[in-house]
Amino acid sequence: MLNGYNSKGCYDEIITANGEARIESHDLLQFFSEASHIELLSRARAAELAIREMGVSFSVYSDDSDKVDVDRNWQLDIIPRTIGAKIWREVESGLIQRCKAINLFIQDVYNDQAILKDKVVPRDLVVKSPNYIKECVGVTPPLGAWAHVCGTDLVRDRHGIFRVLEDNLRIPSGVSYMLENREIIKRVIPEIFQNYNIDPVDDYPLQLHRILKSLSPRNNRKPVIVVLTPGIYNSAYFEHAFLARTMGVELVEGQDLFVTKEHEVFMRTVDGPERVDVVYRRIDEMFLDPEVFRSDSTIGVPGLMRAWQNHQVAIANSPGSGIADDKALYTFVPDIIRYYLKEDPKLPSIRTYRCSQPEELAYVLENIRDLVIKPVNQSGGTGLFIGPHAEEAETVIFSKLITSNPRHYIAQPTIKLSTSPTFVDDVIEPRHLDLRPFVLTGTDSWVTPGGLTRVALRKGSLVVNSSKGGGSKDTWIVNERT
Repeated sequence: MLNGYNSKGCYDEIITANGEARIESHDLLQFFSEASHIELLSRARAAELAIREMGVSFSVYSDDSDKVDVDRNWQLDIIPRTIGAKIWREVESGLIQRCKAINLFIQDVYNDQAILKDKVVPRDLVVKSPNYIKECVGVTPPLGAWAHVCGTDLVRDRHGIFRVLEDNLRIPSGVSYMLENREIIKRVIPEIFQNYNIDPVDDYPLQLHRILKSLSPRNNRKPVIVVLTPGIYNSAYFEHAFLARTMGVELVEGQDLFVTKEHEVFMRTVDGPERVDVVYRRIDEMFLDPEVFRSDSTIGVPGLMRAWQNHQVAIANSPGSGIADDKALYTFVPDIIRYYLKEDPKLPSIRTYRCSQPEELAYVLENIRDLVIKPVNQSGGTGLFIGPHAEEAETVIFSKLITSNPRHYIAQPTIKLSTSPTFVDDVIEPRHLDLRPFVLTGTDSWVTPGGLTRVALRKGSLVVNSSKGGGSKDTWIVNERT
């Protein structure tokens, strides 16, 4: 099945350039090398059946008004991705450093604004950002933490070095799929775990609950925590329900909550109103409170911002945390780390061009066929332009878009994402992938062992997003055998 396997100059996570297994992948590669085609097909079908039985799905929104949004079964490749524990500990330390600095930055820009006064970050980049929320000015949330759950996207370059692609700080999603991936692989290929010492991932709900509990404004009693969802038609509803269930807390919609004149938040229950201490929101902040943001929002809670501003309820992630989610700000994170922590970044970034700068805009337009162009406030692969794979007409359109609104775009070199053996179309071939670990911040910081590996199932594609045809892999942090 692996005859002729060639990652074509990319760093492969499992197989070295000499065709040998990496140390942490030896037994895994041996298992899949020796498995017959019929056996691999059987295991893949078993994984698909388990996904259907467990109801693991995601929703895809259509750009065409004539097409209906649909639920799709989650796509999981049966060959796990392996990362050595020693390398991962270094990545973990870099992630904690990065999130600590970002939280200090958000606290600063809504209060003293020292980093803006010192001109480390341009003031206009912050205060004119659509993610800057004036209602957050002067607020200090519990523990000074704003982004309690951060999903940082990582890629490995052609040398195998992990680099930060972007930070997701508003409502990062995908952790439930990380947990389900492990459960499914354990179910359909249990024997491959026998020879490995792999970091477990199943304590994430416990860790998330611990972090949320630490935010409660009422320390003298057991806090009431809720997961606030937009409802069943949201693309990540499966995850909202999954996390509420595994944490043992209530899943609520906006209509289930109300705020009193004393700024206290209550949940409607069959036994009467119950006060809520912590809201884990999975709603975009623009729909969170119709009194402050969009007045036409029917999924938010009127008065929720009042309650938060008056420290009667904690919200995770805090409103306003998206100010550090702006991709244009990504270029300043190394400086932000140095400014607040007096340390050099432990995780390298990717060279990024801000189209708002005339000289960088000129470079981008001249080299657009070699670059990846991203809107600064989009996610999920929306509005992405990949120069080497673009048609001429698309290139012309994007050149005009960038020129007309340069602040809205950043550009990065096309990175040769790492690959991993993937059983797709009934054969094993290399496919590009990335990684989204999740960092929890409260009384302390905690990082998922590995994270959600997303894989581009189309040959040669660099787009790993599930909504764009991507799949996923179970991610193993492999320790040395004891």
